[in-house]
Amino acid sequence: MTKKPIRGIIDRFEGELAVVEIEGVTKDFDKSIFPKFATPGDFVEITGDRVTVLKDETEKRRKEIKDLMDELWED
Repeated sequence: MTKKPIRGIIDRFEGELAVVEIEGVTKDFDKSIFPKFATPGDFVEITGDRVTVLKDETEKRRKEIKDLMDELWED
């Protein structure tokens, strides 16, 4: 039986832990299972002890946030 993938956003790294926000709740994972290039704000998919950075989803969300910020600061 395979585990259902978990999707979330890396909130931060604390020592040997990666703190990931999943549906509004943070959960700690062993930092060693994350790719070396993973950074806070990356959207990831976690399946067992394998983590994949979803680059397209990360960029989409960053653009949405930037667009919202731009709207807030428009005159």
